[in-house]
Amino acid sequence: MPEPRNPDQVAMNTLECVAREHLRIVAAGDERAIAANVTTDYLNHRSADEPLAARQRGPAGLQGTIRWLHRAFTDLRFEYHEAVITGDRVALYVTLHGRQHGPFVVHDSPAAHVTDVFPATGRTFAAKQTHWFTIVDGAVAEHDAVRDDLAMAKQLGWIPPKPGYIIRMLLAIRAERRALRNVAPSR
Repeated sequence: MPEPRNPDQVAMNTLECVAREHLRIVAAGDERAIAANVTTDYLNHRSADEPLAARQRGPAGLQGTIRWLHRAFTDLRFEYHEAVITGDRVALYVTLHGRQHGPFVVHDSPAAHVTDVFPATGRTFAAKQTHWFTIVDGAVAEHDAVRDDLAMAKQLGWIPPKPGYIIRMLLAIRAERRALRNVAPSR
């Protein structure tokens, strides 16, 4: 006879599954799965350095983040190390693996002007991260993260920058700013 399931354990497993699904969607770029994974007022607290499209609330904000990340990185995958669940909060300790195949563009707050562009290096990285989720009615309502961006930048060859790479960065910043001006709505 099977052992009776603990309702609290079932709820914890469900919360962890929702959080893991969120990271799977991000890594895979699975935009079709976004609406089922986040609430209509979903908030990503880490979107301050992302383009304006990623700063929106709800599914559109997550879609903006995914497009921004996938423009710069490919072969993304999360390696899971630990999950901690308390109440409606889930924390996942992970390593994000990927390869840079396009420019990584950093934007300022609040206007989202391009501040830095790290041109593609083709290198791979593996960076430790902790992602924090608030789950409401089976969907992610809030996301926050603590990432080891310094380790990622070193592995990708962004720092310490070599003179040739600095020139590539300056040219890429100019190109990104020009591209944004060309698509900005006229007033």
